[in-house]
Amino acid sequence: MKVSTLALLAVPATAFSQIFSPLSNLLSLTPQQDDISLIVTDDNSLPLKVTSADKFKLKRSGVNFIDITDHETWFWSQKDTPSKVPVYNYPTNVTSSEFVTDLIEEINKDNLRFNLAQFSSFFSRYYKSENGLKSATWLFHKLTSIIEEAKQSNPDLQVSISQFQHKWQQFSIIVSVKGQETPDDIVVVGCHQDSTNLLFPTLLKAPGADDDGSGVTTNLEALRILLSSSQFQPSNTMEFHFYSAEEGGLLGSMDIFRAYNEEGKKVVAMLQQDMTGYIQKTLDNAVEEHVGVITDFVSPQLTQFVKLIIDSYLAIPYHETECGYACSDHSSALKNGYPSSFIIESEFKYTNPYIHSTGDTLDRLDFDHIREFVKLVLGYVGELKDHKFKVLGYNEVS
Repeated sequence: MKVSTLALLAVPATAFSQIFSPLSNLLSLTPQQDDISLIVTDDNSLPLKVTSADKFKLKRSGVNFIDITDHETWFWSQKDTPSKVPVYNYPTNVTSSEFVTDLIEEINKDNLRFNLAQFSSFFSRYYKSENGLKSATWLFHKLTSIIEEAKQSNPDLQVSISQFQHKWQQFSIIVSVKGQETPDDIVVVGCHQDSTNLLFPTLLKAPGADDDGSGVTTNLEALRILLSSSQFQPSNTMEFHFYSAEEGGLLGSMDIFRAYNEEGKKVVAMLQQDMTGYIQKTLDNAVEEHVGVITDFVSPQLTQFVKLIIDSYLAIPYHETECGYACSDHSSALKNGYPSSFIIESEFKYTNPYIHSTGDTLDRLDFDHIREFVKLVLGYVGELKDHKFKVLGYNEVS
């Protein structure tokens, strides 16, 4: 049966959910009009109208989604014309091992612990809360101090920091190191800064030490090391993104990558760091310590390059794993036509069971494991900073 876009938008929220979604039994029956969002839970279903409470119910049930409320026109246009994601000539062997190895020697686990202790000390980093704004402000000042210190030893570095404002309180942050030869080729390292407690998001603590304080800490330390190196003068533009509102349905990263797409920006690679510190469940199951490499809803060719970095620079191997639709901010990049990849602390079945609760705390994490992910970022940036990107073809994303 064919249903027009206008007809769909005219359907009441509850009827919309009950007609089109097998998830309807989870959703609110009396939504308030000022609290309705439009979400998608997979590539083949129609959007759902849901409330904020519905969102938490879905996430508690393990259902990921993208909130397209502010990008509805884009969603329907993509249905007619799916995005084509370029396939680039990613390196098939490493060429910057001396540079990367020297950087790896500078990793400081005390920095990792201190930064994560500070960042996870906020009552919550919920993106709609005052503490969400305060934590973003702390992170912005931390990044600014890293940049200012680096400029003293590397004054020729063209690095900038900016706040990307959204309609909610917590802003996203972008640190950009301008490329000296091909500045239009942008390499992105991402993570999300918000946290949430899925039981009572506005009442209970959400330290978010692993989700995603560990990813933020990983990228902070990698960025500090890169910027302090006098040899770091990249040909391509290197960006570190700290997204707001991932837990609300990839809201922050979708705003950013929609803006990039509309501005015609060229992102040639995006690596997402979301949860890098928990290994206890892996050890309890007598499985070797490893990096989880996500293989679904990613760019296969870029993911193959990430495997090369792990094999070349890390002390632990990778295990392939899947995490489903819209499970982190790499999905926003891919949906907007940019190649993306995602790695996580382990195979998905061994990841941290305490996330989205008061129990996602610093004491449950392993900083030697986080150190391996810092190595990964350093290797990824080190090998792509001067790479000459060429388009080999395209992958279609529905």
